[in-house]
Amino acid sequence: MKPWELVGETRTPEGDEMTLTRHGCEYVINASGQSLMSSRLHGSEEALAIFACARARTLEAPCCLVGGLGMGFTLRATLDALPPDATVVIAELVPAVVDWNRGPLGPLARHPLKDKRVVIELGDVAATLRASRGRFDAVLLDVDNGPTAFTASRNADLYDDHGLAAARSALKPGGLLAVWSAREDRRFEQRLRAGSFDVTVERVRGRLKKGGPRHVIFLAAASSHSG
Repeated sequence: MKPWELVGETRTPEGDEMTLTRHGCEYVINASGQSLMSSRLHGSEEALAIFACARARTLEAPCCLVGGLGMGFTLRATLDALPPDATVVIAELVPAVVDWNRGPLGPLARHPLKDKRVVIELGDVAATLRASRGRFDAVLLDVDNGPTAFTASRNADLYDDHGLAAARSALKPGGLLAVWSAREDRRFEQRLRAGSFDVTVERVRGRLKKGGPRHVIFLAAASSHSG
């Protein structure tokens, strides 16, 4: 039995350990000793991009934000869904994750960072949202295991009333907020509705047609009847 190989290690801005490990063909990113993502399970991340970009892909020169680079699967699926004149901003808090995607993780998602449509913004995705009024046709959030902070406690600000208001403000008219989650969260769904979003909840498998755990995607469009 082959042991897990440590490929890279870093610390989050809050000082927590983050590692990239490999076992055969599988890569895993761990945060604070807990598995954050595996290269074996990325079907639901691809579904996130497909749902989120359904409208944006029909637009001229759409601009979308992907919060959280991970192993590049969400970014790759977003790029595949959008036209050649699109812009995709990737907001990533941990610089080493960008380095890993330029290095050993690159082949997994066909080197999405080499796509000329990609703009990398290192830092907190919440800050990007606050500074981007009316900028995006779609905002995809895949920074945690759902609408609760996992990789950084300050990510909780993304999912409270102020964070959702910032996300709504960052959307163009008709824009869509899409949030990936490992589990159901009725409270978050209610918070979205209270924040003047029309909400649809999609349930998908981690490996799509091949099964795996069930994941949840929240799709929130700014209500047309809201002020």
